[in-house]
Amino acid sequence: MRVALFLTCVNDTLYPDTGRAVVRLLNRLGVDVDFPSAQTCCGQAHYNTGYRHETEPLARHFAEVFGEYDAIVTPSGSCAAMVRELYPRLGERARAEGRGEGLAATLAPLVPKTYELTEFLVDVLGVTDVGAVYPHKVTYQPTCHGLRSLGLGDRPRRLLEAVRGLELVELPGAEECCGFGGTFAVKNAGVSAAMGADKMRNAESTGAEVLCAADNSCLMHLGGTMSRAGSVVRPVHIAEILASTDEETAR
Repeated sequence: MRVALFLTCVNDTLYPDTGRAVVRLLNRLGVDVDFPSAQTCCGQAHYNTGYRHETEPLARHFAEVFGEYDAIVTPSGSCAAMVRELYPRLGERARAEGRGEGLAATLAPLVPKTYELTEFLVDVLGVTDVGAVYPHKVTYQPTCHGLRSLGLGDRPRRLLEAVRGLELVELPGAEECCGFGGTFAVKNAGVSAAMGADKMRNAESTGAEVLCAADNSCLMHLGGTMSRAGSVVRPVHIAEILASTDEETAR
């Protein structure tokens, strides 16, 4: 199986350690991972802001870069959802506008082989115990794209429950949005900040040291909220927890 890491813009720019954690984790499980250096944005930010036609060249480029791989793995539920849920819509709209079948045919093969990290671990590799060690009290935020678009279900929880030393505690209101939502946080800053504050208080109420999620974009929003409030809870991506061992333990 030829596996490629799709790192995403947020991780490449702000959280490169998450990408390194994915590679360490998959290598430990016997998976060789390529990192195609020509990868760029998948177009999610453009699409969500209404620039659908401007998204199309990015989607075509994504297909050129990743098309030859058997599996595309990303540590981002929102970007995985962009490929799986919205790339088909791009093709459908192009067809409806009389621009032919080309875009749909180009993008369709990407959909079944693009996986959010926890999906790939559980559904493709068939593992829940990845040999991780993380002696901390953790609460898990499922994030909207993972919960609603991808239907990740209990996959992340099953992986966390198998981590040695980790105490997993339930997050009140876990299925409520944290308030990030990409451009929503910019256009509706007051509402976004209030939602983030609610999520922070819920995380603090658990007594957890760590708030874990599968999307660094949401953790960025919550991390900023918690930092400004002086919270003792810290945000950590699930990949960094799953990559942790006795020899190399995450924060």
